[in-house]
Amino acid sequence: MIPGPAGQEVFTVALRDGGDVIALRRSTQSVCRAVGLTGSPLVRLTTVVSEAGESLLGVPGLAARLCLEDAGTVVLAVRLGWRGDSRPPSRLLAAATRLLDDSGLRVAPDGGGQELRLVQRTPTPAAALEELALELRGRLAGDDSRADLVEALRTQNHQLLAALEESQHQQEELQRLNEELEETNAGVMALYTELTSELQATNSGVAALYAELEDKTRQLELAHEYKTRFWANVRHELRSPVNSVIALARLLLDSRAESLTDEQRQQIGLVQASGSTLLALVDELLDVAKAESGRLEPQPAETDLRALLHQLRGTLRGTTQPGVALRIPDHIQRAPLVTDEVMLTRILRNVLSNALKFTVEGSVQLDITEAADERGPRFVFTVRDTGVGIPADELDRVFEEFYQVRGPHQRGRAGTGLGLPYARRLTELLKGTVTLDSVVGQGTQVVIDIPALLPAAPREAASVVRSVLVVDDDETWLTGFRALLAELAGSVTVLTDGGAVVAAVERERPDVVVLDLNMPGASGYQVRRQLAACPATAQVPVIVVTALEPADVDHARLAPVRAVLNKSRLTPAILAASLGHEENTAAARRPAAQAPLPSPAEERR
Repeated sequence: MIPGPAGQEVFTVALRDGGDVIALRRSTQSVCRAVGLTGSPLVRLTTVVSEAGESLLGVPGLAARLCLEDAGTVVLAVRLGWRGDSRPPSRLLAAATRLLDDSGLRVAPDGGGQELRLVQRTPTPAAALEELALELRGRLAGDDSRADLVEALRTQNHQLLAALEESQHQQEELQRLNEELEETNAGVMALYTELTSELQATNSGVAALYAELEDKTRQLELAHEYKTRFWANVRHELRSPVNSVIALARLLLDSRAESLTDEQRQQIGLVQASGSTLLALVDELLDVAKAESGRLEPQPAETDLRALLHQLRGTLRGTTQPGVALRIPDHIQRAPLVTDEVMLTRILRNVLSNALKFTVEGSVQLDITEAADERGPRFVFTVRDTGVGIPADELDRVFEEFYQVRGPHQRGRAGTGLGLPYARRLTELLKGTVTLDSVVGQGTQVVIDIPALLPAAPREAASVVRSVLVVDDDETWLTGFRALLAELAGSVTVLTDGGAVVAAVERERPDVVVLDLNMPGASGYQVRRQLAACPATAQVPVIVVTALEPADVDHARLAPVRAVLNKSRLTPAILAASLGHEENTAAARRPAAQAPLPSPAEERR
């Protein structure tokens, strides 16, 4: 035998014929019962031991040894050992692996023998392993060695019959399950056929619907294209005359212009305020379409809050109802405010107009607070009124576009329902927030909180250029624009004919060309292409000033240009920042043959 793990040997049997195998089986059964191993584990162990003994009969030196081993609990280990290189059938090894807790075939280190170890755990504790082995040896010694082999065979036959009956039962169950599976498959095939038919019908309907949707999509795309063209034309046609009115009024009110009587100055001030209000209303109406596509972009610049508030007072004074006091402070800034002045003006004007509209007595007051928190310095604008108030269940809905609170307070008050939604949208573009509190019958409070320094805000540039060539056909607008350029350029040349621009630039050698896009004859796009194609003018910086929004301009056809500016948002600070790039100005002054190509950074300016 091959040495194995330490344990207590119970018996050893030499296996020479079938009777020895039966004696091994009977002894194994007795030991199993003595250690509490019964039922299926007993049958599995004795059956595998008998099969192993039968299959190995005849090999040299075959013997079986049953031991008790300690593995935390008692395990029965039957070791069948023999000499030579004979091996048990592979089916026996597979059955032993499947039926027993452990099994294995080992070869002696010297190659002189092999051992098949068959192991089954028992419920008996391992505390008294030596006493248990001694007791089992005594019990086996007292058995009649000449026991009736017929009785043993009878017992074995009963066990085999039970196993056959169990196998027959399993076969019948398997047959029943196969029949049920066939019935299920038949039902599944019928359902699959039905579903396939329905799916084909559905697919036909989906294909027809998809074709209809494609047709509708094409119609919507075409309608959107028409709408885009319409808005582009309307922007130019509406803004140009309003811009001209404002510019002329600014010129008449300039301190350097001819003196006016107080009444004339007041009337012109009203014209300018009314023009500004009309322009703001037009811009807001046109911005609705842009807001839907997310194309509104702030243009930050240093903002004079005191001048902004003065403009608001003049604009809103005429809309105040009798018996209502409008209080807009003459706030003096302690810190700079860099934001989009036009957007901030529209936000405050919308909120204040809304408050004045629904306040019949009492007051509408604007308070301004400069504060700082973990986000940095901020400006907080608070508008309080003593108006009709808003019901609590409608506080959120007033920020929906075109929604108006129902009630008698709406009678005789025209409105679109865009004021507060538009104000909140603009505030979000300025990286701020709008909050609203209201009590019916007591009034409403709106708080607008914006950062003092809008991220990536351009700083005001104060550089003055030597000369500017302006190309625009709107004589009225040019009158005001010349006055705006007077403090920023040494000389200003104006052309209204796009076809003469290249020759004029070659002759005048201006520092900057200011170019409009919508002109009769050669458009601004064509003029820019002609300037870029001519070696003598290719390096002259170009600034586009148009009534279109920058997002509506085809930048690819203009590249490179220094900036694209909107006429309605044009301020001295923005214009100075665009004109005052000293490195580009110096490059433009050099002869064309020596002027280097602009860098990518210059092209983006």
